[in-house]
Amino acid sequence: MNRINKLFAAKKANILSVYFTAGYPKLDDTVEVIRQLAAHGVDMIEIGIPFSDPLADGQVIQNSSRIALENGMSQHLLFEQLKNIREITDIPLILMGYVNPVLQFGFDEFCRQAQAIGIDGFIIPDLPMAEYLREFKPVADRYGLENILLITPETPEERIRLIDRHSNGFIYMVSSASTTGMQSSFSNEKELYFKRIEDMKLKNPTLVGFGISNRETFESACRYSSGAIVGSAFVKALGESESIEKAVEKLIEDLKN
Repeated sequence: MNRINKLFAAKKANILSVYFTAGYPKLDDTVEVIRQLAAHGVDMIEIGIPFSDPLADGQVIQNSSRIALENGMSQHLLFEQLKNIREITDIPLILMGYVNPVLQFGFDEFCRQAQAIGIDGFIIPDLPMAEYLREFKPVADRYGLENILLITPETPEERIRLIDRHSNGFIYMVSSASTTGMQSSFSNEKELYFKRIEDMKLKNPTLVGFGISNRETFESACRYSSGAIVGSAFVKALGESESIEKAVEKLIEDLKN
C-alpha cells in the first residue's frame, strides 16, 4: 500500500501536510528541511519543484522559486539530493510542480526516478485531467505513484465526482480560486464550500490548502476534512528564521496557538 493511503488509513483527522520549495533558502537545504519537518511530527511533505512561472502560487512561493532557481536547483539535482531520503523518514513525500519542466525532463523518467527514491505521488496543477487520464495515468500507475488532483469552490459537482473516481490517495481542496497565500481566518462562504464537499461523501479523503497559516485556519480546515496543507506560511518562516529548525518550530507554534 502506498504511504499516502497508509497515512489516511491510520489517521482520520488533523493531518498536517507541509509544502516547501526545494533549494530554498539555500541550495543544499532540501534534505534538512525534510529532516526537521519529520522530526517535529509533520504527517506528510510536499516538495516543491521550482519553476520560473508558477501561476498558481502567490508572491511568497513565487519568490522562493526564483531564489531556488538562482541557487542552481534543477529537477536532476533534486533527485540527486533525495536519493537517500528514505534513510531519514518514512512519511509520505509528494513532488509538486508544473507540467512544462516535468515534460521537458520526460514523464516516464520523472516517474521512474521518483519511484526509485521513494516518492509516493505528485501534484501537477496545470496538467489537464483528460490528458492525464489518456496519456499519463498508465505511466504513473506503472510506477505506483498517486496523482493528487485539485478542486476549487468553482469546480462543478460532476467534475468533483469524476476526480474522485480517478483518484486514489486524497483530493486537494483548494480554499479559493486565487493563488496561494496566508489568511488569518476563513469566511463563512469558504466554510460553506468546505461543508458542501464534506456532505458529498467522496470516497477519497480531502485536505484543505491555500490560506492555512494559524490555529484558526488549521482547525477550520480540519472540521470539514482530514486535515490541512501549509505552504506560504512555512516558506515565509524559512526565509525569515535564523535556522530551519526555528522555522519548523515557528510553524508548529503558530498552528497550535
